[in-house]
Amino acid sequence: MSEKNRDGKRTARERMAVEREKQKAAEKRRRALIVGASVVCVLGLAAVIGVIAANAGKSGKSAGPVAAPSGAQGKDSLAIPVGKGGAKTTITVWEDFRCPACKAFEAAYSPTVHELTDAGKLRVDYHLVRLIDGNLGGTGSLRAANAAACAQDAGKFRDYHDVLYANQPNETDDAFADNAKLIELAGKVPGLDTPAFRACVNDGRHDSWVDKSHAAFKAGNFGGTPTVLLNGKNIYQDRTMTPAKLKQLVEAANQG
Repeated sequence: MSEKNRDGKRTARERMAVEREKQKAAEKRRRALIVGASVVCVLGLAAVIGVIAANAGKSGKSAGPVAAPSGAQGKDSLAIPVGKGGAKTTITVWEDFRCPACKAFEAAYSPTVHELTDAGKLRVDYHLVRLIDGNLGGTGSLRAANAAACAQDAGKFRDYHDVLYANQPNETDDAFADNAKLIELAGKVPGLDTPAFRACVNDGRHDSWVDKSHAAFKAGNFGGTPTVLLNGKNIYQDRTMTPAKLKQLVEAANQG
């Protein structure tokens, strides 16, 4: 074999070796790309799941066990009572903290109601609903109701209830959807803004309870909020009813 042929074969072997190395390197890059793409897909799926979970949390639909606030009474523990248990007269109020009509009722009647409950002559059973959330969108009714239930846990429901109505935003303004706003308003009630209250508000501890109360409201086929029942009659719809007349009825019941 001539020197020229040997050099030719050697060169061919070297070219083949170089080509094999190139193929190996290409295969390594292909595998790396596949693994990388798989990781990206997994991370992307995780991100999608995270977004879905986050959006679910913002949807206003609560989940989990129903946690009634401390001292809740009545069927399914859906009523927050204000006043003494031995009162001869009880009114039942279905209300929504975003509801302008509810605010108007409270503004007109709360001085008389407070006077009668403080005197032990009247008890009020409050039921919290989220009607405006459904009508106009948002979660302010739910968030405010949950915060009010948290205030009930702290024994300060009535004062916080009144603060929420005194600071009610415009009906189309979903300001109560902001937990920070609800916690800020708690500062107007001495002793309410505590770590326990903040955790209760931010965790939505009573969201499912509010939803259950709202379901009971719908099952009752009530016309709207507020619904204020005295002896089964909606006194809010009674055009002859006034705070003075309500006081007369309660006083008469206590004398009888």
